[in-house]
Amino acid sequence: MDILRIATAGSVDDGKSTLIGRLLYETNSITKDKIEALESASKRKGLNFLDLSLLTDGLIAEREQGITIDVAHIYFSTPTRKYIIADTPGHIEYTRNMVTGASNAKVSLILVDARQGIVEQTARHLSIASLLRIPKVIICVNKMDLVQYQESKFNEIQDKLSELVRKTTFKGQTVSYLPISSLFGQNITKQADEMPWFTGNTLLQELETFEFAETLAQAPARFPVQFVVRPMTEAYHDYRGYAGKISSGTFKVGDEIRVLPTGQTSTIATIEKFENSLDQAIAGESIVMTLSNDIDISRGNSIVLASETNVPSLKDFSAHVCWLDHQALSAGKTYLLQHGIHTTKAKITQITERLDVTQQTSTTEVGQLNLNEIGKISLRTAQAISADIYAENPSNGSFILIDEFSNSTVGVGFVD
Repeated sequence: MDILRIATAGSVDDGKSTLIGRLLYETNSITKDKIEALESASKRKGLNFLDLSLLTDGLIAEREQGITIDVAHIYFSTPTRKYIIADTPGHIEYTRNMVTGASNAKVSLILVDARQGIVEQTARHLSIASLLRIPKVIICVNKMDLVQYQESKFNEIQDKLSELVRKTTFKGQTVSYLPISSLFGQNITKQADEMPWFTGNTLLQELETFEFAETLAQAPARFPVQFVVRPMTEAYHDYRGYAGKISSGTFKVGDEIRVLPTGQTSTIATIEKFENSLDQAIAGESIVMTLSNDIDISRGNSIVLASETNVPSLKDFSAHVCWLDHQALSAGKTYLLQHGIHTTKAKITQITERLDVTQQTSTTEVGQLNLNEIGKISLRTAQAISADIYAENPSNGSFILIDEFSNSTVGVGFVD
């Protein structure tokens, strides 16, 4: 049974947590004791209905304010597949949480309040979904009950959304529009009687029928070395293994490999996973690899197939970046760049453009990028990194920028 990863997004009080709670409730994914606890908590709040948002808003501050602050991961399943939902905050100041929560998602679930229509956060979430190359976007126009389930209201919002989607989505990304009421469960798992004019899928049907392919196994082979295994025991005094998680592609016993950045070559002798020996390993598997001869490999090096002659080695390159720090980004500043587990110093040589997420236009005369802004920059690194173009290999095309004094993550980048 496959696993579908979903990231929710939306502005403040658009009903993300309630929607997720409704999905869990209607797929029988909540235990009886939790339902009883929800009933008690709802009564204490003076509500005459079950407040399903309490299922995901676990922090005390979240419950007090009625907003989502931290990323919560929720698990549920149906007879068709398993699901992992990242419930991300809607506040603009939690953009970092939105990006990290959506980084591994195959579906982006974006909520729009039927009363408010498109707001800045809607455009921001669509921009992030496009940057992260999330293949499927489902836009839920929520709280239709508060606009009397009017078809004209939904159509009006959908028309405006379609124009925004045209500007933001990349080739191959698919978008669906659904009118829903998460509070009353309309068009979540069953068709809404109050909206007979909508004949499309329910939200659960959209999720159940979405077909996605894990293409990372067919992508160029990349294996970042996380740890060199040297037991130094009498039984294994000559053992030297290289442990890590394959980020993309496939490695087989007998493959000729090359180590980056040194360029040394060897042949894969064994591939081990726990106590099992494998003939091959694919993207996503954590393994220990041994080679036919001892060569100098250390943490942060990457192993690729020797047959791949066009493996990138980047020192001067451009990237899109989402800026996450209160101190603005400006040309000339130096940061630590972490690509996978490899860390090197990087200098921002130029800020080439800034994206206006609301209008989906860009400005080329840019002096700096401020908190939560998205732009395009040029960088120069002290050491070359073997990063692919993000659009071609997302697992090996992203990086983070770290303030070397505070050790805070200040930016998330995507190699162009």
